[in-house]
Amino acid sequence: MSVRTQGSTLFSAILILVGTTIVVQLWLLTFSMEALLSHRFAILIPAAAASTILLLLNTALLRYVFRFDREAVRES
Repeated sequence: MSVRTQGSTLFSAILILVGTTIVVQLWLLTFSMEALLSHRFAILIPAAAASTILLLLNTALLRYVFRFDREAVRES
């Protein structure tokens, strides 16, 4: 399998993961706003922690894609 094909498959898989985590983050935002408006403040810290973890996951995936692309260009 060529590096270009591997990169395309990898990018598609990572794009699906990022899209899914963004949807989950939007759901967490909605859930947090409902909790805030109903004065249930105990829910806000775990929701913020989960959103932060998803942000770190998305950042790591983006860095991996950039690193893979840089190495693929060097090989070409």
